[in-house]
Amino acid sequence: MNLLDIKNLSIELTSHGENILAVERVSLALKDGEIRGLVGESGSGKSILAQAIIGVLDDKWHVTADRFHWQGVDLLRLPIEERKQIITKDVAMIFQEPMSCLDPTNSIGEQIEEALDGSKFSGYFWQKAQQRKEAAAKLLHKVGIKQHDICAKSYPHQLTNALCQRVMIAIALAKQPKLLIADEPTASMEATNQAQIFKLLESLNKLKNMSILLISHELEKISHWTDYLTVMYSGQFVEAGTTEQIFNTPFHPYTKALVASTPRTSTNLIKKSLLHTLPGSIPSLQHLPIGCRLGPRCPNAQKKCVLAPQVESFQGHQVSCHFSHRKEY
Repeated sequence: MNLLDIKNLSIELTSHGENILAVERVSLALKDGEIRGLVGESGSGKSILAQAIIGVLDDKWHVTADRFHWQGVDLLRLPIEERKQIITKDVAMIFQEPMSCLDPTNSIGEQIEEALDGSKFSGYFWQKAQQRKEAAAKLLHKVGIKQHDICAKSYPHQLTNALCQRVMIAIALAKQPKLLIADEPTASMEATNQAQIFKLLESLNKLKNMSILLISHELEKISHWTDYLTVMYSGQFVEAGTTEQIFNTPFHPYTKALVASTPRTSTNLIKKSLLHTLPGSIPSLQHLPIGCRLGPRCPNAQKKCVLAPQVESFQGHQVSCHFSHRKEY
């Protein structure tokens, strides 16, 4: 049984009396202990999908799905409060900008202590307070912050972006979630810090058997750390499979373009020559193409592409394209 099993999830935005289909019939499944990458250009709907999973979208967004199961429980059939209790207990998320997510008026230690489960502490109130401090220090140490005493007393503006991201991971781990969603966890970081964060997430996966949904617009960066990849474009599902399948035998023209633009597959290029790219840019929500949204940029677009393609599966390798079975794909 999958830990998370979503089928044909759509997210509609109501803006100025107009309904915009930001995410259209996207399916996503995660197994227990799996690291899955969710990849696509900025604006492809990755973050909105993640926010829909944890239930933080406001009333302007309407979420529907044929199936939205968490450990076999259909969340969409549950009352909102009951759904929130399940998700907040089992799912945690770290966001792109840790500095903006942390409270500037509270110390790091206070914010981690607030995230801890109070039912695990016993004794008088001063004993519980001491236990909370010790638990917060252990979490900071677990995410690789050696000077946890100094860090706990500091405020977010006194720390680097990399340290703040580690603090966000510590807060996410406070309730021992079964699924950790990491939305661009290394954005604006130096290469050394990026590698440290990814290694930390990998160790959490191996030691705690924690499932991780790793969101990024850089395919090359996360491919080293994931077991499976799901590719999105402009709110639509494009392709999914093992990381090896996506890199070695991509079916969809968009996935092919992503793979071709990575240094790993561009070793034969002449120095200082341009990497492979698709013409144009991702469409805005107000001007979405009908049918396959890649159509205006796709080098192999045909009349049939004005209809949304169905998802086909080839030995676990899924693709949403009318012509994926053809040799040229």
